[in-house]
Amino acid sequence: MIDELGQPGFASVLLGQVHPLVPAASFSVYQIGSREPRLFMSATRGVPDRTRECWRAYLSGPHRQDQSLEGAAGDQDIVLCHVDAGEVPVEHRVRVYEAHGMAERISAVRREPDGALFALNLYRHLHQHPFTDAQVCAFESVAPALVALARKHVALTPVPREERTVEGARQRLALLEAGLTARELDVCARLLRGMTHEGIASDLRLSLTTVKTYRNRAFDRLGIHFRSELFALVAGLPDLH
Repeated sequence: MIDELGQPGFASVLLGQVHPLVPAASFSVYQIGSREPRLFMSATRGVPDRTRECWRAYLSGPHRQDQSLEGAAGDQDIVLCHVDAGEVPVEHRVRVYEAHGMAERISAVRREPDGALFALNLYRHLHQHPFTDAQVCAFESVAPALVALARKHVALTPVPREERTVEGARQRLALLEAGLTARELDVCARLLRGMTHEGIASDLRLSLTTVKTYRNRAFDRLGIHFRSELFALVAGLPDLH
């Protein structure tokens, strides 16, 4: 895994290396909480890769009620989370687990100093036997090393230019809905970059009320209600070149 750090195939290699310990069919690493939700990497083994589709489903609403990762403690602590599909809220179970053939998840979660949650997740699918206690214990023993490797990989992987700039976000939004006005694009692009409404108002030299009006109009055109749904829509677009 160390040899693959920073390389495109790192996620698949990690899943393959962990498989003898925990025979998961899919894998993901993401952040949620106080930062912009972001799927850093994902991979599958023996099943069609629907991990990004699953991530978009998670951001469409279920993540707002997901309390399963909240047990993570402070900086540097890795906490294990083990849940069965039947233990999560109905919307989460239907949209994420049942829709994508998943039955069980074990996660290693690290809470960052700003409150964001960095989660490394292994998923059992319906065709597989339940994870055994020995497999869960094996995952727990290697979880700190896996999280450290995943964090290092993320640090070594450059963020695509279109994801770093407001203009790039604006271009991606324009692909979603041609009817968005220039100001609606300006506001939503800045929301995607993690700016607050107050920060957007200052940047665009608009009143806070005007910023929220543009946001609401844009969200109406896009058929969404929350910022997380905007992230989910953009995450489903192809990369710009």
